[in-house]
Amino acid sequence: MTNPLLVLADHAASWRAREMPADVAHHARRVLVDWFAATLPGCPRPPATLIAAALEDETRGGGGAVCYVTGRRVPLRHAALVNGTASHTVEFDDIYRYAVYHPGCPTIAAALAAAQSRGTEMEALLRAIVAGYEVSCRIGVAVQPSHYDFWHTTGTVGTFGAAAAVAVLLDCDADRTAHAIATAATMAGGLQQAFRGEGMSKPLHPGHAAEAGALAAMAAARGMTGALDVLHGPAGFAAATSEDTGKWDKALAGIGKPYAVTDMTVKNHGCCGHIFAALDAVRDLQVEHGFKADDVAAIAVGGYKATKDVCDRVDARTEQDCRFSTQFTVATMLLHGGVRLAAFEPERLTDPAIRALMPKVTVAIDPECAAAFPSKRSAKVEIRLKDGRVLNRHQHTRKGDPDAPLTDRDLSDKFLELTSDVIGATQAKALLAQLWEGNALPGIVPLVAHAARAAE
Repeated sequence: MTNPLLVLADHAASWRAREMPADVAHHARRVLVDWFAATLPGCPRPPATLIAAALEDETRGGGGAVCYVTGRRVPLRHAALVNGTASHTVEFDDIYRYAVYHPGCPTIAAALAAAQSRGTEMEALLRAIVAGYEVSCRIGVAVQPSHYDFWHTTGTVGTFGAAAAVAVLLDCDADRTAHAIATAATMAGGLQQAFRGEGMSKPLHPGHAAEAGALAAMAAARGMTGALDVLHGPAGFAAATSEDTGKWDKALAGIGKPYAVTDMTVKNHGCCGHIFAALDAVRDLQVEHGFKADDVAAIAVGGYKATKDVCDRVDARTEQDCRFSTQFTVATMLLHGGVRLAAFEPERLTDPAIRALMPKVTVAIDPECAAAFPSKRSAKVEIRLKDGRVLNRHQHTRKGDPDAPLTDRDLSDKFLELTSDVIGATQAKALLAQLWEGNALPGIVPLVAHAARAAE
């Protein structure tokens, strides 16, 4: 058997200098735009603010990377950790559906911190992003779907994305990139139980992955070695976190065809992606048939295993819990026509109208949807109205998936919607233009909340 780690390391290292097709560069900019769209609204919120406060005493010496939560220059690993945590807080981050994975959170958090610390230009960052997505998304494919029974892929596999991306920026050759990936494997972690109930630790998973992957690459660049059979060995990553030693033939088939970064899902709702297909079906049925929330007698959602195990939360109360509740988000969609940032404000979390609708929504596993997972994220929705009508929809994909993509304009609109209140409309437009077209890396982006506190 070909050693999958060596194949991936060789491919990642090649991104230091290989030709980058124009469409790949464009998609790398797309995921960078999307990362900032998800990250900036997470910056003024816990747990990112709490992690930044916990590290306050360790960051007074400064550094070359930007911590977007505090607006300060900090060491690489600090920026990777805090920005990675912020990027996963409001649940608007990208998805590689075949790996059940959010690659942008850990990969871009680490890559951007490394690029800023090294003083590179945009092209180097884009190359690192492509490499990190390639490595981590393919490792994710190798261990799914069983990996997702217990592990949070963004915390585990994300460590490899961060390691590969930072290794590229540190100009590691294939050998040292392999050791970066190998060392990252033994620091990967993130448990499903962390988000099956209440608590703030889920966003910390990609933050930790970004920091651990960056450290692995930094150490490998200095000569530290790792176990090069750690991905596929009998006691390695795949064996420990999935049902076998990995589906490596599938994961490595046609590497770079297509590049993972060109095959991403851009989130169109601010909640768990396992609910999206149901939300799209509910929205479309309501538009087509013109009923109101008060007209609904019952809604049955059929999905795959994660839809039931992770998102069947009929009595969700906290912001974190509600982001993973099919009942809360479906009720919100019916009443407000969308599930965006406002859906999780305190007044919405206790809204009596939403609370009255939630018990009418049930969730079950549908065999056809379950068989299609993870390649398809589908749902079957049945809505029974009080006038006796029964409306059905089999939603085969989600708006934002590669087969129903958001356009560049859609993505720009999402960015401006999510960031304008956080950094100001003028600055949001300027940053967006820089991310789409600029050659220089983005720097410090002052938050409106910081400016308001400074003026007090």
